[in-house]
Amino acid sequence: MTGTHVTTAAPVSPPAASADHDLVVCQDLVKHFPVTGGFFGRELGRVRAVDGVNLSIRPGETLGLVGESGCGKSTLGRVILRLIEPTAGRVLFEGQDILRYTGRQMRALRRQMQIIFQDPYSSLNPRKTVASIVGEPLAIHKIGTRRERERQVLQLLDVVGLSREHLRRYPHEFSGGQRQRIGIARALALNPKLVVADEPVSALDLSIQAQVINLLEDLQREFHLTYLFIAHDLSVIEHIANRVAVMYLGKIVELAPTERLFSQPLHPYTEALLSAVPIVDPRTKKRRIILEGDVPSPISPPPGCSFHTRCPYAMPECRQVSPPLVEVAPGHQVACLLRYDWRQHVKGGRAA
Repeated sequence: MTGTHVTTAAPVSPPAASADHDLVVCQDLVKHFPVTGGFFGRELGRVRAVDGVNLSIRPGETLGLVGESGCGKSTLGRVILRLIEPTAGRVLFEGQDILRYTGRQMRALRRQMQIIFQDPYSSLNPRKTVASIVGEPLAIHKIGTRRERERQVLQLLDVVGLSREHLRRYPHEFSGGQRQRIGIARALALNPKLVVADEPVSALDLSIQAQVINLLEDLQREFHLTYLFIAHDLSVIEHIANRVAVMYLGKIVELAPTERLFSQPLHPYTEALLSAVPIVDPRTKKRRIILEGDVPSPISPPPGCSFHTRCPYAMPECRQVSPPLVEVAPGHQVACLLRYDWRQHVKGGRAA
């Protein structure tokens, strides 16, 4: 995010949390999309968008989720919210398996889980005013009277830096940054605990990106929010996230506290991503790691480690053994046979 100036305050430090107190826990989460063809629409294969993800999000933290386009980041965020139904696995929210919830139970849970979309224009109804867009969640959940909802909408607009005069305007009358602020106000209307921010600044100009990032940080402190922040811009992630999960072909390949991941990356894919981040100081030289070949098809991923076809350090075992995500230092997990004695963690060429 070269050229973007953001405040230098450190990301909000989440409270110490154990596995028993995680806000969200994904267990062996899988989402495969069938590929059909032919006259009878037979299934010809499956796109492995999310392929066995184990992940937790702690209350009050910002967990960054990064990776190349098509790696499954957005799909994972939508599966966690049950906007997309998973193929297998579990999603626990405050200890409850929400995949077992009925429609009525999910409707109530929607108040606790919200999303900020990537494109602030297409995510807003062009036929509705700001008052209607931001107040819609309140109306759907029948919160307060019409006058009380309008007062709350005014408060939300004030929180995100908009004013009363914007109430009766339509989305096309706003800039990209203002539209994203409207989307943020809508996401906050029900006072959620978890907000999935799906590349919320990637469609904005650099100067506007900084404003929106600072706004999200301020709102997190004020409303004690928990973020799953999805992005492909590592400069943004470095600034806003407490921990970072790196995703490749539907799998988490590295997970660590932000400072440690940026200073001591362990997975070759993470190293390659970080080597591409621009450095502000022109006197500092960085060796760029160029990955050879293309990203394999998620319909037919390679056997063993899915990254071995592009990895400069691949061993013969990498073509046969699927590396599990193993903790190699406090809070630092990696799925790479180079970083641990893999024979202790795999059986028969598969993760133990």
